[in-house]
Amino acid sequence: MEHLLTSESIISFLILVVLEVVLGIDNVIFVSIIINRLKQKDEKRARRVWMITGIISRSLLLMALGWLLSQKGKSIFEIGGKGFDLASIVMIVGGLFLIYKSVKEIHGKLEGEDPNAIDKGGRTLTLGQAIAQIMLIDAVFSFDSVITAGGTAKYVEIMIAAVVIAMVIMFVFSPRISAFIHKHPTLKMLALSFLVMIGLSLVIEGWDAHGAEQLRLKNYIYFGMAFSFRIVAATTPAVSDLNLLSPNDMPVK
Repeated sequence: MEHLLTSESIISFLILVVLEVVLGIDNVIFVSIIINRLKQKDEKRARRVWMITGIISRSLLLMALGWLLSQKGKSIFEIGGKGFDLASIVMIVGGLFLIYKSVKEIHGKLEGEDPNAIDKGGRTLTLGQAIAQIMLIDAVFSFDSVITAGGTAKYVEIMIAAVVIAMVIMFVFSPRISAFIHKHPTLKMLALSFLVMIGLSLVIEGWDAHGAEQLRLKNYIYFGMAFSFRIVAATTPAVSDLNLLSPNDMPVK
């Protein structure tokens, strides 16, 4: 246990918590948009499932980190002479799903929803559908989370503790983010646009991990996201009130 209480371990733990929360922002945005499609009575249950499954999936992946890293470069199948390993397949499938889901949300926002799919409260998803979508995309984001943890901390105990704390932080703030995004259509459209870009970066990373790492695509995406939200904050005074929102401030439908 002494090795977990050294200054190096504590510093790596704190850094990893911050990194996990920052990298989890796109995950929280996606979950918030999905949960806004649920009936209000199902929202808390969906968030609990998201947090529990997120912690479990990341913890299992961390415990299997050595095996996952050993699979890197081991092709499961080839297309045109190019091999695809487990991580590549997960990234490509998850990225395509994220693009599909985001574009579908944008279409519904601009063109109008299918009247046959909407109930009287304006909610379009069942609890089962929402949980399935959240778990699918959360599995993709888990890979990023686990690789980051593996490159930051030395001990699995520190990695798991940091991931659990980061998930709890995201869980606590997700209702506020969800309510805020739903209340401000501009922010929702920006969030969906960046989710399309993140989905594309996942596909590129899955297709050519080395090239994507050299280009550092996500750094550009996060810069664009921060810059765009800063513009919105400057032109919409209400954006600065995000920290005043409570989980009960959901807009009335």
